[in-house]
Amino acid sequence: MRKKMFLKYIIFALCSFLIVICIGCVGMAASAEEYYSIGMAFFDLGKFEDAEKWLNRARQADRTYVASQYNLGRLAFERQRFDEAARHFEGILRRDPDNVLALRAAAYTRIRLGNIDIAQRHYSRLLQLVPESADDGYNHALVLFAMEFFAEAEEVLERYPVSLLENKDMQLLFARSQAAQNKVEAINTYANFLEHFPDPKARFEYAAVLEHHEFYVKALEEFHAALAELTPTTTDLSRHEVIFSIARVLLIADSESSEGITELQSIIDDGFNDITAVEKLAENTKISSANIERLRAMITNMRRMAVVVEEPQQETFIDDDDMENIDSTLETDPESSSY
Repeated sequence: MRKKMFLKYIIFALCSFLIVICIGCVGMAASAEEYYSIGMAFFDLGKFEDAEKWLNRARQADRTYVASQYNLGRLAFERQRFDEAARHFEGILRRDPDNVLALRAAAYTRIRLGNIDIAQRHYSRLLQLVPESADDGYNHALVLFAMEFFAEAEEVLERYPVSLLENKDMQLLFARSQAAQNKVEAINTYANFLEHFPDPKARFEYAAVLEHHEFYVKALEEFHAALAELTPTTTDLSRHEVIFSIARVLLIADSESSEGITELQSIIDDGFNDITAVEKLAENTKISSANIERLRAMITNMRRMAVVVEEPQQETFIDDDDMENIDSTLETDPESSSY
């Protein structure tokens, strides 16, 4: 730690020395390259305002324009001024449409801004220039998935077979892209992923794919496994969500059994209140009429409970005038008091 701090002080001292040499003692104008060097020294120190000032000076010269503009974009990004960062990066692209660094930075900045369609265009161009970049391919597929272009996302990921074998995030996105298209191939993709990377949320998704393709016994097995893998730190999947799915499969797979109703009632008693989900379940034609009647009774009770919870408590307020009347009554007629 001390060594790191010492190096920072050395850089700062050199930075100050450069400023003195370039524009102080000798009275000569510094070159754009020197301005750029000073700006980047301040950048490395985390002194972003000073860095911005010197990089803006360096940007005036063609020889340092692109590098200065790019690092001004980085500065803006670090300070979470994403609109400004995008303007810097895309300003470079107007002069140099094939600048890989600027394309990558512009695409990522547009993601942070929520401009998914612009990010997609940047990544598409980027992969034309550097098709071998698996990281850029993953980011492009991620953007396509967010745009619900699931087949296109799958197609992009298929270009990187080696990374698909090794990269956890790419494998999971590949499985999700297939699942979103209701492809049966998603079953094997999820199974291969979970063999190396146990994850309750991914296992829950795997079970849902199995259920969709009517592999009910295996789906129940995986839903129960996902439930067992939940921990107090799991934030993207709830116990109620998993048990509701178990109840749904039980009601569909064995329409005459009441076991699914029992599971569902257990989470309703525990606070589950997603009436819409239960209403949708009651519309499933694969569930027996007897169980549908039980579901409708549950829905009625859930609605009744929701009304009780939401009904505001009646409060009685006594204003100042009323209080004065009460006081005067007590003073003139003490027997009117109930005390």
